[in-house]
Amino acid sequence: MSQGDEAGRLVRPFTLTGGRTRPSRADFTLITTVTAVDPPPERAARPQPEHARILRLSARPVAVAELAAHLDLPVSVVVIILCDLLEAGLITARPPRSVSGAADLDLLQKVRDGLGRI
Repeated sequence: MSQGDEAGRLVRPFTLTGGRTRPSRADFTLITTVTAVDPPPERAARPQPEHARILRLSARPVAVAELAAHLDLPVSVVVIILCDLLEAGLITARPPRSVSGAADLDLLQKVRDGLGRI
């Protein structure tokens, strides 16, 4: 438990999003991978504390759900903040890799064939 949680959250989630309840984009899912842009754009404003925490945590690729867990914030709040960071050019977001049904069937057949040899 962090210090802020012992006495109750110091900053309410709606405050972190400026009162917004919906993201400005629909790019993010729980498994979207987020990475901080390094170096950050020169024109970027100084980030708010929560934005800075996300940027530190996303120095290496990290999933949206993992960020929410580390920040102890609802995913919906994290997604709104991520939209802000993406629009400011401070992060990149990579959607989950899509796999076609045919590729899944091929993989399952290879696994089955491999298990038959054991």
